[in-house]
Amino acid sequence: MSHVLDNPALASLTGPHAHFAERRGRVLRYPVDVSPWLALPDELDVEDWADLAALAGPGGEVPLLGFRGEIPDGWEFTFQVEGVQFVDDGLVAAPEPEAVRLGPADVPEMLDLVRRTQPGPFLPRTIEMGTYLGIRREGALIAMAGERLHPPGWTEISAVCTDPAFRGEGLATRLILAVAHGIRERGETPFLHTGAGNTNAIRLYESLGFRLRRSTVFGAARAPEHLTDERELAVS
Repeated sequence: MSHVLDNPALASLTGPHAHFAERRGRVLRYPVDVSPWLALPDELDVEDWADLAALAGPGGEVPLLGFRGEIPDGWEFTFQVEGVQFVDDGLVAAPEPEAVRLGPADVPEMLDLVRRTQPGPFLPRTIEMGTYLGIRREGALIAMAGERLHPPGWTEISAVCTDPAFRGEGLATRLILAVAHGIRERGETPFLHTGAGNTNAIRLYESLGFRLRRSTVFGAARAPEHLTDERELAVS
């Protein structure tokens, strides 16, 4: 049997995040202002590709988390980057006294911080996926981290970022451990993803007590410009 972390988006959208799920056939996705991630079945058939194309719209781009297979004629890969998945293997998780819980009123500042630091996808309603903590100095948001995918029994730590002017103070470490503490308090286990080439992040995660669980891939593909109602998108 596969592990829930082998297809974490599917496990999330059929589990704790089912209330977000938008479905077409066997393809599920988050609302487009919540998260770009969508959930694919482990093995895609012709109908799944047609449903995915319908969700994407003509020429639309969709993310393919963990997908290493072939795409049908008419589709085009737009990028593929090797990634890694880490799981808690002895984190010294602890609350962070300086951290504050962020809410909807903080989203404009969060979006600005993400724009300047590029930690990965964060959209206007991403904050609804879980708890987000931030650190402020003189009223300004300078660092944050929070929760994203939520397979049963697990929660992903994501959007870890620090204003460049405040790097080197260990703020990311403190926020990761604080978010992990909240996850553990619910009886769940933290995990996270990063790029396989992000050696600085990998070194940090391993030093904190994360263990490499598996390799994965972050990718995206563009749907055909002209869609058909018939299920004729055969894999080449």
